[in-house]
Amino acid sequence: MPPLALVTGGASGIGAAIAQRLRADGCAVVIADLTDAKIAGFAERTGIPGLVCDVADFDAVERMAGALEARFGPVGVLVNNAGITRDAMVHKMTRAQWDQLIAVNLTATFNTTRWLAPGMRQRRWGRIINISSMTAQRGQVGQANYAAAKAGLIGFTKTIALELAGFGITANCIAPGFVRTEMTAAMPEAVLTAEAARIPVKRLGTPDDIAAAAAYLASDAASFVTGQVLAVNGGQYL
Repeated sequence: MPPLALVTGGASGIGAAIAQRLRADGCAVVIADLTDAKIAGFAERTGIPGLVCDVADFDAVERMAGALEARFGPVGVLVNNAGITRDAMVHKMTRAQWDQLIAVNLTATFNTTRWLAPGMRQRRWGRIINISSMTAQRGQVGQANYAAAKAGLIGFTKTIALELAGFGITANCIAPGFVRTEMTAAMPEAVLTAEAARIPVKRLGTPDDIAAAAAYLASDAASFVTGQVLAVNGGQYL
């Protein structure tokens, strides 16, 4: 049977593209997102089911892991994509802006890995794919919290790659550059055009660009790739 993939934050944007690409490649796919409405809308559009879960909540993720296994079977591919922004200059950033972002963009990846990696160890196979960011590698004004969380994902990924490699499990990061999503689509077109001009390939990324990288890392073709950061940024940061 094909592996079951869980994609967090899977109802929109990059997560939605990854979920659909993995299903097209033969995986059974389930998403996790925050509300019944988002999950129902995505399921209606794609046929991919989901579970409501705040992945920043350690106990909620434990419950979700149990519900997943009972309803859909064991998870073999985990894509930690859920993320938020809470932008502010560091001298104006509130404690809540820091804490909320770290909880969703970093701690949530610990939560899902903590509750799903043991099953992968027992089955001696798994793929963990964490969505980091170009911002983790170069920094970004007004995003100290985001950069810290996404850089933390890289260190976390390299460590679990070492811990899990002997059990047939790989762990890798994808570091997207500037990607056109629902969030960035709200920006003025002039800003998007200027951003694209700074990218060597002269276009913005798409969610499908990131999904293609995730599909590779989830596949048997990447069985000898672990602990790596795959940059998908059109050459914007080399």
